[in-house]
Amino acid sequence: MVVTKAPPSLLYMVKQVELVVRARLDELVKPAGITALQYTALTVLERHDGLSAAQLARDSFVTAQSMADLVRSLENRGLVRRERNPRNRRELLILLTDEGRELLARFTEPVRELEERMVRDLTAHQTDQFRGALSRAWHALS
Repeated sequence: MVVTKAPPSLLYMVKQVELVVRARLDELVKPAGITALQYTALTVLERHDGLSAAQLARDSFVTAQSMADLVRSLENRGLVRRERNPRNRRELLILLTDEGRELLARFTEPVRELEERMVRDLTAHQTDQFRGALSRAWHALS
């Protein structure tokens, strides 16, 4: 009797990819004194500057408490600043500083190379399909 193993679940495989990407990204940005999670938050601000801590936490995939610590650390490094929201004076907005933008610019190419390494065995068409599939999977669960 031949027993065939079931392939690993997609959830398991997605988690494997997430963990290895995070580990490689941590290695990449460690010389700058930041973590992959901090780098992710900075890239979110690069795309959408002036977010509340709650929105930045959601868009960076961390809890509000983790984001408070993360923002404090980035602010101490001069990579972000906080200022009052002119439309809601009780809310603080988080903004990327020039130093934060410079740090991101230093990692544009190395991060692009990491992404290329991840999909190097895929054709351009397969990479586009992969991106689309990930986007659709995210939307289905959001």
